[in-house]
Parts: sequence; C-alpha cells; structure tokens
Amino acid sequence: MKHCLSLLQRGLSTLLLLSALSACSILQPTPMPPPAPTSKAQEVVRGQTATLTKIGNVSARVSGSPMDVEAAIRHKADAAGAHYYLILYVSDQIVPGRWSAEAILYR
Repeated sequence: MKHCLSLLQRGLSTLLLLSALSACSILQPTPMPPPAPTSKAQEVVRGQTATLTKIGNVSARVSGSPMDVEAAIRHKADAAGAHYYLILYVSDQIVPGRWSAEAILYR
C-alpha cells in the first residue's frame, strides 16, 4: 500500500511538472513577419520583432485616455524615425486619469 502511494505521488509530480513546462510554450509568441514599412510608424506585436533592429525606447505621460497616451507614443516613434514600435505597457496606476506608457522602437 505504501509503495502504491509513493508511485502515485511520483506520477502526479511528473504530470504536474510536464503541465507546467508545456504551459511555458504558451508564453512564446509565434514568429511572424512585420508589415511592410510605411511613412508612419506602425505598432507591432512581440512575435513580429524577431527580425527588427531595436533603435531605442520612448515613454509618454498624458492626461486623458489610453488612446491619448498611445497616440503620444506613435508621435514619438515617428519623430525618432522608427518604422515600428512595441508598446510594453499602458497604465494609470499612479494618478487616475494620467496615463503613462513605454514602448520599444524598431527599424
């Protein structure tokens, strides 16, 4: 009986470990090509950045809405000559109604 319990615990431990490892693959984005460059910077997702060259980071803080801070990021990306940008976060946690965001710029 004690031996069967030990085997059951070992089997459950193995199953739990395999489940945790397979869940990690969900966090890995599927690589895909970015859209063709245009005259304005375009937002991309993480899976589209593998072939791009990072040229810097930008941040913005504005009063208004999440769309306002995203527009500020887009404007800064255009001003820096970036073809693409990846927004890392948008938040109003510090002061409600005052939004902050950070993004990585790419060519």
